[in-house]
Amino acid sequence: MTHRENKAHALSERGNDLYETPAVAVRALMAIEWMPQRIWEPACGPGAIVRELCAAGREVLATDLVDYGWKGQVSGLDFLKIEEAPEGIDCIVTNPPYKDARAFVEQAVRLCPRVMMLLRFSFYESISRGSILDTGTLARVYCFRKRLPMMHRDGWEGPKASSNMAFAWFVWDVSHRGPTQLSRMSWEDFTEADHAPGPMPMAAE
Repeated sequence: MTHRENKAHALSERGNDLYETPAVAVRALMAIEWMPQRIWEPACGPGAIVRELCAAGREVLATDLVDYGWKGQVSGLDFLKIEEAPEGIDCIVTNPPYKDARAFVEQAVRLCPRVMMLLRFSFYESISRGSILDTGTLARVYCFRKRLPMMHRDGWEGPKASSNMAFAWFVWDVSHRGPTQLSRMSWEDFTEADHAPGPMPMAAE
């Protein structure tokens, strides 16, 4: 099997490209970045990010193309085909499918003035993504000092390995102008949640 065939096979096996976000990554972001009360998670999966946001008292609109069967999720919604953000929503926080990462970012910054995406740190180095990286609205990039706990693909039954990939939170803010601030952040201080349970995901309007 050629390298190209092997790569294509790997992509076909990835299905919906669901890699659940570690809770510590969300807690670390909330500790360092301001978020509004109402937030949209458009690639919610089984709710990894939603649970942490709700536990911190945020109201979250949780949507996904796939139905993962949990209360509060709005399924069958293709984020890439949405014409405008739901009323009252001006912030998106998500970990997009890797294969659609660029399209998710382009759509998110078109729909909302404030966008926070968990992406591979290598996303920052691309020349082809200049239209979303070099506009002056990419305000901050927080790279983790230590690799995140491994995010295994949904349904993975192989050995559980340590992560060998660097991730970062990318924050776009339409009010920002100028160079991107590059910082390092730690997730190890957030292995235990220190917030009380908050509201359930909000219903779609």
